[in-house]
Amino acid sequence: MNIKDFIAPFAVWKRAFEKPFTVRKPIDERPGAPRYRGFHINDAKACVGCGSCEAICMNQAIDLVPVAGLPAKEGDSGLRPRVDYGRCCWCALCVDICPSGSLGMSNEYVWVDADPEVFRYTPGVEAKPWDKSELGYRRAEGYRLLDGQRVAMPELDHQAAVQSFLELVRGYSRQQAEREADRCVACGLCVASCPAHMDIPGYIKAVRDGQLDEGLNLLYETNPFPEACGRICTHRCEAACSIGAGTGADGEPADPVAIRWLKRYIADQVELADYGRALPRAEPDSGRRVAVVGAGPGGLAAAYYLRLQGHAVTVLEKDEAGGGMLRYGIPEYRLPYPALDKDIAWIQSLGVDIRYGTAVGVDLSLADLAASHDAVYLSTGLPAPYRLDVPGDDHPRVLDGVAVLAAATRGQSLGLGKTVAVVGGGNVAMDAARTALRAGCAVDILYRRREADMPADPDEIREAKAEGARLVEKAIPLEVKAIPLEVKAIPGDPAGALVAWNEARMVQKEDGQRPVPEPIPGAVHEDRYDSIIAAIGQGPDLAFVAESDGIEIRRFKPVVASDGRTSRATIFAGGDLTNERKDAISAIADGHRAALAMDRLLRAKGN
Repeated sequence: MNIKDFIAPFAVWKRAFEKPFTVRKPIDERPGAPRYRGFHINDAKACVGCGSCEAICMNQAIDLVPVAGLPAKEGDSGLRPRVDYGRCCWCALCVDICPSGSLGMSNEYVWVDADPEVFRYTPGVEAKPWDKSELGYRRAEGYRLLDGQRVAMPELDHQAAVQSFLELVRGYSRQQAEREADRCVACGLCVASCPAHMDIPGYIKAVRDGQLDEGLNLLYETNPFPEACGRICTHRCEAACSIGAGTGADGEPADPVAIRWLKRYIADQVELADYGRALPRAEPDSGRRVAVVGAGPGGLAAAYYLRLQGHAVTVLEKDEAGGGMLRYGIPEYRLPYPALDKDIAWIQSLGVDIRYGTAVGVDLSLADLAASHDAVYLSTGLPAPYRLDVPGDDHPRVLDGVAVLAAATRGQSLGLGKTVAVVGGGNVAMDAARTALRAGCAVDILYRRREADMPADPDEIREAKAEGARLVEKAIPLEVKAIPLEVKAIPGDPAGALVAWNEARMVQKEDGQRPVPEPIPGAVHEDRYDSIIAAIGQGPDLAFVAESDGIEIRRFKPVVASDGRTSRATIFAGGDLTNERKDAISAIADGHRAALAMDRLLRAKGN
C-alpha cells in the first residue's frame, strides 16, 4: 500500500464545493439513441408466426398467441408474438432471429402504468404510440442469424443433360445435407401445408443428427414413396417455409429449406435391404380382403397402410408396371425407375399382391370386385387426355403429351420429327418438351398466358429453357392445318402440320382474379411443325363404373366424403380421380386417409 491509497478517499471532497448540475426533466429531455433497444414493434402482415422469436428467448418472455381476425393460412400460423416486459431483458435476439424481418424495437423506453398486466402485449396488433417509430433497433441490413441461402444442389450441365435420360439432379452429400438441415428452425409451418402432413421438422432433425433410420421411419408414417417424392413432389411445404420469408444477407429473397431434397437424401442413403430395421412390419392377418384399382401413388399408398393393419390387399393395374403417372408421365431424368421400383418393392415386401395387366371393366367388373372383397379403393387417375379444342385438332400429327411420355418410358420410338410444338404450361408440357429435346428435336412451347402464370414447377420451366426449349408466351392456338400437297415433307420425316396461333394481351377483367388472355386482332401467326404435342390436361375414364354399382358421379368424378367414402359404403375413391390438386403427394394423402377409414370399417364389421 502506498500514500495514494490513503489520500484517494479524501479527493472526492473537492466536489462538495462545486455547483451541482441537474436535469430538470431527465426522462422528457433524454430520448433513446437512434438504435436504442426499446419497446417492440412488429409488422403483423409480414410476420408469419413461425415462433423463432419465442424459441430463442432465454427469459421465456415471448409467447405465440392467436389474433382475432387473423386466421391461419398456408405459410402463416395465424399466431403473433406477445412480449412480457416483466421477463424481457431487451437483448434483441428475437429481432436478429426473425426470418421475415418483421420484428423490431423502437427507441421508446418510457411506459408508465399502474396495471402490471398491460406490460404483456402483442406488438403490431395492440396499438401503441411507438408503432410507427422509424428509430430503434432493427436487424442490420445484410445481417442474418439464419442462413438465407440454401446449399446448392449438384446438377448435370444442361447441355450435357439434354443428350441423355440420365438423372439431372445428383443429390446431396452427407456434408451438404447436414448443412442444409441446420437451416431449419422446426417452426412446423411446412407440416400444415403438406397434404400428407409429414413430420418435416422431425425428419430434418434426423438428417442433422445423422439418425437416418429414424428419419426413414418418420417418412413412412405418412408417405410410402420417399424416393419418388424426394424427387418430383410439388413441395408446397417449401413455399410455406419461414426461412424463405424476408431477405437473405445479399438483400435478395431468402431461400426456403430444401425440404424435398432432404427427404430424398434419407431414402437414398438407406438401402432397401436395411428398411426392415427401421420400418414396421404388418400386423397379424385380419381375415379381411381389400381390392385396390390402380397401382399409382394413391392406390399403392392405400395398399401399404391397409396391409400394415393386417388386411389382405390385391392391387389391380392395367399397365405392365406400377407407379401410374410417376412411371408413365414423368421422364427418367427426373425420376429414375430404380428409385420408383425401390418404393414399390418395399410395399410388395409386406405382402401386397399387385396384378399387372389386369383392367377393371375389361378383365373383370367392379361389381365382381365388390362382391369378392370387403372393401374397394378406386385410384385410377386421369388417363383421358384433353383435346386442343380447335379446328383440326384430330390431325394425325397432334399427339397426346402423356402418350408421348409413356412411349418414352417403354423405350418406343417417338417419331416426332425435327420440329415440335408443345401446347400447354404445366409439368406434363415441360416434361414432353424436354423429352422431345432429348430426341433431338427443336422445341417451341406455346402457352396462352405469361410465364409467371404457368402452373408448372418453376424449376421445370427454368430447366426446359436452359436445355433449349423456346417459350412462346401469350400464344392462343386457333387451328391445326394440313400441310399443302405441294409442300413435300423431308424423306423419312412425318408430313407435319401448320399451327395457326394468335398473339394475346393480358386483360384484368375482375378484381382479385388473374388476368385473362385476349387475342390481338390481326396478330395471327402460322408455323409449321413435324409434331404438335397437346399437354393441356387430362380427365378421368369411368367407363368401368356401371350405374348398377351404386356410385354417385357428379361432373365426371365420384362424389366422396372427406375420408374418401363414395355413396356406396364399401367403395372408396381418391387421388387425381377425385382430388383437384392433381399431384402425387395429394394422392398419397388421400390413400392414407382412405386406408384409415377403411380399416375402421373393416374392424367394425368384425365386431
